[in-house]
Amino acid sequence: MTRFADLKTAYRTEGPAMGSAMFSVLLPIALALVMFGLGLTLTVADFTRVLKYPKAAVIALICQMIVLPAICLGLVLLFGLEGVLAVGMMLLVASPGGTSANLFSHLAGGDVALNVTLTAINSVLAVFTLPLVVGLSMANFLDDGASVGLQPVKFIQVFAIVLIPVVIGMAVRHRFTGWAERMRKPVKIASAVVLVLVIIAATAQEFQTLVDNIGTLGPVALSLSVLSLAIGYYVPRLFRVDRGQSIASAMEIGIHNATLAIAVAISVLGSEVMAVPAGIYGVLMFFPAGIAAYLLSRTKESTAPVQV
Repeated sequence: MTRFADLKTAYRTEGPAMGSAMFSVLLPIALALVMFGLGLTLTVADFTRVLKYPKAAVIALICQMIVLPAICLGLVLLFGLEGVLAVGMMLLVASPGGTSANLFSHLAGGDVALNVTLTAINSVLAVFTLPLVVGLSMANFLDDGASVGLQPVKFIQVFAIVLIPVVIGMAVRHRFTGWAERMRKPVKIASAVVLVLVIIAATAQEFQTLVDNIGTLGPVALSLSVLSLAIGYYVPRLFRVDRGQSIASAMEIGIHNATLAIAVAISVLGSEVMAVPAGIYGVLMFFPAGIAAYLLSRTKESTAPVQV
């Protein structure tokens, strides 16, 4: 059912050629627009706010940067993923929290300010950690991965499409605060429309690959989503982080940025097949996240830390 042998060679022989003009132009622009919109919502205070609750932020970052890649690697090996699909899953888990984490956190009664802080920090750290995780994954799962992994040009491309638009957005907000506030909603709507169109096109182009591998990738994506949410909530609670901050951590860690993973796979690494795991996850993760938000919103507790 799963064409791992074919997929392993797809990246090496067809990947770069598969990128159409639409993917190579529209997807980076769409992602840059999303990151610019994120920058319009951020201030320097969002980064310095971590000093207000360092324990919650540090625990969440350790879970996201270290624990989850290890969990994802275990799932990849457990479910027998190989080649490009294995790298695609590792690319997904190395991506920072998704833009919808704030919404789910708000619905569940989480500390949204902590979400904003974690998103800001993760967006910066991912510029360095994402190429590292992907490079090691390619060296391990692809025959020629060692020659592809950590090329400076690819590192610079990730840096350009992730961090630079955020910095520009923050600079615009600082200089033109009123305009930035007015543009937040239009930019968010525009970026969402563009992303939906591009992702639909990418899914259509790789529809057969998606169908051939949904039986394998679906359980991995759901398992990763559930485990991410559980780790994000229960690990902070174990260390006496209050409930609101633990909910924020769960949503930030449990909702990965599938859009970023798709953009990096197609635009930077030149493989639409590598974007398939993120595409499947991007659809399925809304179900565990929605259930978690509903359950957490219905179980009101004291905001006092857990006593252990």
